[in-house]
Amino acid sequence: MVFSIPLAVSMWALLDAARRPEWAFSFANRSRTGWVVANGFGILFCGVGVVVAVYYLLRVRPQIAAIEGGHVD
Repeated sequence: MVFSIPLAVSMWALLDAARRPEWAFSFANRSRTGWVVANGFGILFCGVGVVVAVYYLLRVRPQIAAIEGGHVD
């Protein structure tokens, strides 16, 4: 069960990036396609994938969610 945690984190990041609107990523000067692909490859390569997924979830996702919610700095 412990070995499924990296897969679950990578899937969470992949699905979150896929469901966010493209315009929010564009407004943050980021690429939604790039993050979806990076997290997709992260599922295949667990070691690197966890790092990519955690970076997305802790750094990129809050920015995108804030923009999507109307909080633009």
